[in-house]
Amino acid sequence: MSVSADVVLRAPEPGEIKALDALCFRSKAHWGYDADFMELCRPVLHVDPEAIGQGRVQVAEIDGAIAGVAQFTVDRVNAELDLLFVDPDHMGKGVGRALFEWACVTSRSQRAARLHILSDPDARGFYEKMGADYQGDEPSDAIPDRMLPRFRKELFAMMRVNIKRG
Repeated sequence: MSVSADVVLRAPEPGEIKALDALCFRSKAHWGYDADFMELCRPVLHVDPEAIGQGRVQVAEIDGAIAGVAQFTVDRVNAELDLLFVDPDHMGKGVGRALFEWACVTSRSQRAARLHILSDPDARGFYEKMGADYQGDEPSDAIPDRMLPRFRKELFAMMRVNIKRG
């Protein structure tokens, strides 16, 4: 699936999980977190092999190099963006947008009505640009006593119909 002339999306290949996990870690560390903080994050900064087999993971490439990864989960009408990370060398090149749009389209194709995102504070502006609505803060799934912004993206536009009775 080609998104633009530069960013190409594809399913992960066998044997790429370690490289994708390393990309997630590198991307998170880019924001200046210290080593202790990063070690606390490590358990949640990985791609789920089961999700790969279920088509819920996508890799972004630029010129054949892995530039980003996204993964989501669907539970009935709600999808959760489990991870979306862009390699620091490829930030600002449309990789995040391409992966986010893939997650929205693919979640919607699985009948999800909304995509929920528990975001790093540094990614808040990105999700707002993507049209996600801030819902409040929630506890981090990795760092005790840390609150993170929660977003929601509606995947189906609600239509209003005015009925005139005569």
